[in-house]
Amino acid sequence: MATEPFNKPKLSINRVYTRKGDGGQTRLVGGQKVPKNSLRIEAYGTIDELNSFIGEACETAREAATAHPGLQPMIGILTRVQHELFNLGSILATLPEDVHPNQPRVTDANITQLESEIDSVNEDLPALKSFVLPGGCRLNVDLHVCRTVCRRAERLCVSLAREEAVPAEAIRYLNRLSDAFFVWSRWSSQVMNVPETLWDPNVKR
Repeated sequence: MATEPFNKPKLSINRVYTRKGDGGQTRLVGGQKVPKNSLRIEAYGTIDELNSFIGEACETAREAATAHPGLQPMIGILTRVQHELFNLGSILATLPEDVHPNQPRVTDANITQLESEIDSVNEDLPALKSFVLPGGCRLNVDLHVCRTVCRRAERLCVSLAREEAVPAEAIRYLNRLSDAFFVWSRWSSQVMNVPETLWDPNVKR
C-alpha cells in the first residue's frame, strides 16, 4: 500500500510578533496553552536550536567544499536532516490525541537511512583507541556542537517521555543522529586531511 504524502504546511506568517506570549505561555498545535518553560517546549525548542547549528555546519561544509569537493554530499545530508528535525518538532509540538495521520514526523525509514549512512562512512575511518577531542577544522567543531546539542535534545525527550506520550521513533532518531554527527565529524577531518586530536588523560598542563 502506498504511503499517503505528508500535507504541506498551510502557513501565512505576516506578523512576527503577536504579544500573545508575553505572559510566559505559548500554544501547542492543538491550541492548548502551556508554559514556555514546560518540558515539551524545552524538547522541541532544543531541536530548533539544533537545527540552527546544523545550518551553520552546512554553510561551513559549503565553504570548505570549494577546496575539498569530497564534502559535497554532506551538504545534502545535513539539509535533509534539517527537514527531518522540523518534522520531529511538529510531532513534539502536538499532543498525541491531536496528531493528524498525515502530519510530518520522523519514521523508522529515517532511522534506517541514518544507520546506513553511519555504517557507510565508518567503514573508511581508522579505529579509535581513545576519545576524540573536537577540533582541527571548523566543520569538525561545528558537527561536534551539533552532536552535543542533539544529545541534550535526546535527554529532554527521554525526560518528557516519562511524563507524557512521546513516539519511540523520536528518541531513537535523535540517538542515531547524535552518533551520525560524531562519525561525520571524523569523516570531515579525513576528507580535509586534518589529523584528529585524541584525548590524552596524562597530557601536561
